[in-house]
Amino acid sequence: MSGYYNEQPRPYAAPNQYGEAQEYYQQPQMQNPHAPNYPPPDDGPLPPKPGETFEEQFAVEKPKFNDLWAAVLWLSTFLGFVAVSVLALRGYARSNRTSGGGIYDGNAEFGLTTNTVVLFAFVLAVAWGVSLLYLMAIRAFTKQIIYLSAILNVVVGIGSAAYYFYRGYYSAAIVFLIFAVFYAFCFWTWRSRIPFTVLMLRTVIKVAKSYGHVFFVSLCGGFVALAFSAWFSVTLVGIYVRWTPNSSNAACREGGCSNGKVYGLIAFSVFAAYWTSEVIKNVMHVTVSGVYGGWYFSAGGSSANSPPSHPTLGAFRRAMTYSFGSICFGSLIVSLIQMLRQAASVASNDAAQSGDILQCVVFCIASCILSIVEWAVEFLNEYAYSYIALYGKAYFPAAKATWNLIKDRGIDALIQDCLINPVLTMGAVFVGYLCALLAYLWLEFTKPSYNERGTYTAVLMAFAFLVGLQIANVFLNPLKSGATTIFVAMAVDPQVLMNDHPDLYGHMVSVYPHIQQAVHV
Repeated sequence: MSGYYNEQPRPYAAPNQYGEAQEYYQQPQMQNPHAPNYPPPDDGPLPPKPGETFEEQFAVEKPKFNDLWAAVLWLSTFLGFVAVSVLALRGYARSNRTSGGGIYDGNAEFGLTTNTVVLFAFVLAVAWGVSLLYLMAIRAFTKQIIYLSAILNVVVGIGSAAYYFYRGYYSAAIVFLIFAVFYAFCFWTWRSRIPFTVLMLRTVIKVAKSYGHVFFVSLCGGFVALAFSAWFSVTLVGIYVRWTPNSSNAACREGGCSNGKVYGLIAFSVFAAYWTSEVIKNVMHVTVSGVYGGWYFSAGGSSANSPPSHPTLGAFRRAMTYSFGSICFGSLIVSLIQMLRQAASVASNDAAQSGDILQCVVFCIASCILSIVEWAVEFLNEYAYSYIALYGKAYFPAAKATWNLIKDRGIDALIQDCLINPVLTMGAVFVGYLCALLAYLWLEFTKPSYNERGTYTAVLMAFAFLVGLQIANVFLNPLKSGATTIFVAMAVDPQVLMNDHPDLYGHMVSVYPHIQQAVHV
């Protein structure tokens, strides 16, 4: 990988965040003389085999469809969502007289109308456009985007909170203010980790530009997420129109309308949307992980293997066949937690609007706890999926093996000091902020009949935030996947980093000298 970076290594690095001045190649091996030599687990991965394709190099000795039950369960859930959507849209199509055909001509006071469909269309357009611009900005301004992400989150969070305070929407104002203060605190404490993060993000982008089709995967995933979000948005409106009980609701003349049915179908549809969005994102993750795994193990100058041909297609085939059940399994766990967190968030907003401070505090605490649990599960999933992409394991064995490797090799220290995931999450949250603010402004200025008392404000803001967040996460997921896979590959065989990617290792020592002690060979 000689010449991988344009700039040449300096003989001595500047003092790092630990106050040390390190010679660039002071220690040629990433060995800690005081650390034991940890072998990989008994069922640990083997090095890539000689071969021309991804499937040949990362061969699975006994390929099988892992966690097949999860794939069947997801397919059943998805088909159930299709059935609900068809019934809801049929009812919506027969409600033109009350739902209207545009922004202002709906007169229904009992549920959502076409006004909401137009709102979600604008939300989707903003989420997709801003996410694409953010991805392009990361490619062009890698270092600057880290600072810009933090600044935008803080500024938009405080600005939104001030506006909501001015308009008297105090529950939303408090939530946005808390998030803004939290991100400001995080950015202040993360400053020393930025050089290492910049290096890793530049490495990920450099590989994406020259190897595989990472940005193409991101663009395709963004289109799929956009289409599914549009479908979900219209279905959500259709459920309210078809089953909300009211004497003026023409769709209820056939009977079967009740608030319980509305809430139940909304809960099911939201869960199906969460799960499907996670599956889309994780299929992309496994596909991109195969690309970066092929680069790490086979793209070095001294590697015995040449880079596999068509790594993106090979990894995608494995993701959609043998590993699809494992993808559905991990996505199911995250989706259940997301569903509970969303319910706690909506309940907190409702309690705040009704003036019940105690319930509001309880649900806020529950939402925070669920957010921490969600982060922990997603953290484990990301690294497990990278392992699954390369070695075709089932979900639980892959999660266990990956965690053991990361801990035994000392890679967990590098992961903790790399801010790629938090930075990209900030970018996704920023997109969610914009979508939620758009939903609030839309309801304030269009004043639809169904929201005269502000009944649907919290719900629609929550859904707008969710749609923006999910689309941005799908767009940015390949960059997270690249960094995750490099760390997993380093855990599998750290010597490959030094032998086949010496320039990258040299720059890592320059900005993060602690790597020489943190990683055990």
